[in-house]
Amino acid sequence: MYFNNLSAPERQQYQSRLQLIGQLSNLFSSSKTPYLYYRVAEKIYCDCFNADDLSRGDVASDAVLIMDNLKIGVGLKTFLITNGKSFQKIAEFNRQRSTYSDLPALEMVKKVSELRNNRISFTQNAYELDSAIYHCVLRDEGIFRIFEETMDLIQIDKIKLLPSKTSNVIFSDGLHEYNFNVSKSTLLKRFITDKILHSFPVGILDDPFYYLENNKINDDYKMQSVAEIKDTDLVDTLYLPLYGRNKVVGERSALNQWNASGRARDPNEAYIPIPAQVHKCKPGFFPSRDESFDLLLPNNKILLSKLCQDGSKALMSYSNKELGKWILRDVLKLAEGELLSYARLHSIGIDSVRIDKFQDNTYAINFAEIDSYEFFIKEFE
Repeated sequence: MYFNNLSAPERQQYQSRLQLIGQLSNLFSSSKTPYLYYRVAEKIYCDCFNADDLSRGDVASDAVLIMDNLKIGVGLKTFLITNGKSFQKIAEFNRQRSTYSDLPALEMVKKVSELRNNRISFTQNAYELDSAIYHCVLRDEGIFRIFEETMDLIQIDKIKLLPSKTSNVIFSDGLHEYNFNVSKSTLLKRFITDKILHSFPVGILDDPFYYLENNKINDDYKMQSVAEIKDTDLVDTLYLPLYGRNKVVGERSALNQWNASGRARDPNEAYIPIPAQVHKCKPGFFPSRDESFDLLLPNNKILLSKLCQDGSKALMSYSNKELGKWILRDVLKLAEGELLSYARLHSIGIDSVRIDKFQDNTYAINFAEIDSYEFFIKEFE
């Protein structure tokens, strides 16, 4: 595992920050076991180890850690250690319920496992990961413990159902045990946490308010003004669909533009559609038509991009094919000449992209879960 191979100063800072947050547990609970909110744990991990935060990306990993020129996807979790073999949530499939809800138990968990594997593989492709792990902060009485293990694909051909006293379907693939909660559409994995990498004490303050009041920021400390914010700070966000009307990916347009009739086309020629509603909701979000801008991909590569077509209804890379190559070949792994369908997107759990705009007029693109565009538009309606 990777934690013990990180530098000693980084690990010490990580421990110190977790201890500091754990000290404030009485703000939230009277338990002798320190409290740790998972979003705070993710923030601390990314800050201390200079990892890319993927928590807004709707993907299988929460962070990307770079070590020895390797890109490691990290699923960050925090939970009570209990008996050292508890089930913890790893995925949710509510928006894909229609694909498995009517199946028998064995076929149901095989389908759910396929969806989970699709999401892991998709994340590895989108971020060009070399491997993926779970990094867990286990909460014990007066102690935090660090545990890591590989994020494995589920071995679908080896799945066997296990006895269950509830309506949940429990199964094993020979590597791990899983628990599928049918009513909540959530998949849980049993974490056998018997090989702890590191443990350290957490002293919980009796009166955290007294501590905060007596260690507050000095009055002469001034917060950064808006003018001082780095020009890379986020200023706005919108969502775009990867499909057309009625959730259909057109056979000769958008991401299948390479298949359009007329002139000869490159097999990677593609664009992301921008519905007219988007321009109404977010006027001025994008530059004018044919004006180039930098688009940051999840793998940290930058594509020179532009809006094109009448009404600026298409987002395309400047070369007319680089965006398509990245989405169709590198991420979705479609063969040249293979049409993209909505069913393919649905099987991965994504059908939209999130576009973030930054102060310096650069943009970033990330994939978003099913119906993200629909919810975005409804907010404005």
